[in-house]
Amino acid sequence: MNKPAVQLQEVSFHYESDKGKIPILQDFNFQINEGEFVTIIGPSGSGKSTLFKLITGLAQPNEGDIFLRNQLQAKRLGHVGYMPQQDLLLPWRTIIENAALPLEIKGMRKQDAYQQIQLLLQEFGLTGVENCYPHELSGGMRQRVSFLRTILSGASILLLDEPFSALDAITKISMQEWLLAQWQKRSETILFITHDVNEALFLSDRIFIFIDKPTSYLEEVNVPLSRPRVLKDLDEPLLLERKNYLINLLKARVSS
Repeated sequence: MNKPAVQLQEVSFHYESDKGKIPILQDFNFQINEGEFVTIIGPSGSGKSTLFKLITGLAQPNEGDIFLRNQLQAKRLGHVGYMPQQDLLLPWRTIIENAALPLEIKGMRKQDAYQQIQLLLQEFGLTGVENCYPHELSGGMRQRVSFLRTILSGASILLLDEPFSALDAITKISMQEWLLAQWQKRSETILFITHDVNEALFLSDRIFIFIDKPTSYLEEVNVPLSRPRVLKDLDEPLLLERKNYLINLLKARVSS
């Protein structure tokens, strides 16, 4: 039986503006299970980042409940790992110092934090750059540091908000393959946001699409691919059919 990692039950949320309330979610229900890789897609402004803010605790629902592993969590900050689109590495800190931030925040001594990170550098493809500064690394390498920092937060529920959108096409493919390898090794639960339908199909077990606004439910599409995967799997007829279906859904949402 699947164990729920994240559940939203009858959640409603709105922003306040000069013109009044702007409803985003209305009586919204959503669940992802332990160990799943789930992707959310939808047009800009549809509510994807708002959903992340609610799950991380950066925002609170106006109504409804949010559960993490079947526990009602009113205060969720620190219980969920978050990796934003920009790496947000501190330019005055070296790579190992940036990676150590979540451990230092927890009160770990710097030297102990550095020793723990040293054990992970090779696994994350960062051997030899630990004493470099962020500006000396490529975009893909900086995102590896950002993911390492997210892992070191200690959370096994990870929210990744378009982490590869700023990368060039080749680096993006490389990072997608690398992320899948890391996820399969560690078995975290990942909720991923992207605008890229191919990326969603390649990475995910299930894909959810924002359709209406305010949103009461997300359209769900299962990805009929076994693991491990390679990119050429996306050329299979069934995957091309799913891709066209997703694109048509998104087009309909944008034109409505």
